[in-house]
Amino acid sequence: MVRETRPKGTGIVADDLTMTFDDTDVVSRLNLTIEPGAIVGLIGPSGCGKTTTVRMLTGLLSPTSGNATIDGVEAATMSSKQRSAIGYLPQSPALFGDLSVRENLNFHASMYGLPLRRRKRLRELLEWVELTDDRKKRVRDTSGGMQRRLALAATFVHDPRYLFLDEPTAGIDPILREKFWNQFRSLGAEGRTLLVTTQYVGEASYCDMVGLLSDGELLMFDTPQNLRRAAFDGEVIDVEVRQHATAEQIARLRDSPSVIGDIERVDAVTWRIVVRDADEALADMRERLDAVGLELVEATEHVVDYDEAFVRVVERHRNALAEVAS
Repeated sequence: MVRETRPKGTGIVADDLTMTFDDTDVVSRLNLTIEPGAIVGLIGPSGCGKTTTVRMLTGLLSPTSGNATIDGVEAATMSSKQRSAIGYLPQSPALFGDLSVRENLNFHASMYGLPLRRRKRLRELLEWVELTDDRKKRVRDTSGGMQRRLALAATFVHDPRYLFLDEPTAGIDPILREKFWNQFRSLGAEGRTLLVTTQYVGEASYCDMVGLLSDGELLMFDTPQNLRRAAFDGEVIDVEVRQHATAEQIARLRDSPSVIGDIERVDAVTWRIVVRDADEALADMRERLDAVGLELVEATEHVVDYDEAFVRVVERHRNALAEVAS
């Protein structure tokens, strides 16, 4: 078991962070606070501003307006010493094709000023990303997935407190992805802070907090559980009835105190209902159905997966934008 330690620093803060290219806001007035020791997932459609956000938070890109701070220091003005607390994995990392896997990792260690006696550290990292057997291969002779794993090891080589990982598991098989996330969780337990962008929406479950970006806007910043709830603005149950329900019966069911949202048809005899509390709704659903003349066959909670939640929240946002524009 990893011993939990008190996180250092004051965390990462974005205050009205905005980046404009060609008169278009790529990121618009983004506000968030990431506490030390937290693991935050940043998810969103391709081109929504995730990479631009990360580059501003690390100080590699100066915002058009607003500011980003790490431990209270403006990211864009951090000294070399202060910047040594940061590990950054870009989508296109700097690797040298003519050097071996180990030589690349050793080069990155020297860039961070690690002492010459660093063999143990390099060996541990190569084992972690499962590249020990390939350490002598030239990088140009390795696969894209292997290069991604090497770049991840290089990000960790100087043991940073703040880690910004842009698509760290892209191109990695599911077994290795889980292994990486187990390590990320261990790092969080040690007090390190991680911001991870990902194309795999299901990875939200590994995070303490999730930020959902769409069209340059931060739609929500909340727990993974509340991301699921946000998909329907409530909890969800599926109800199967014995006979076809009429529009009048469904309208009467919608007036039930426990129902707080839409009632959608799943199939001929099954309905998906948004409720305030799934356990309470399931407990009295038979009585509610009897009252409107329907016989219950089965009622179960519908567990919203993260992909479904992601799609629904983004679509709702885009529909709202379209209504305003029209």
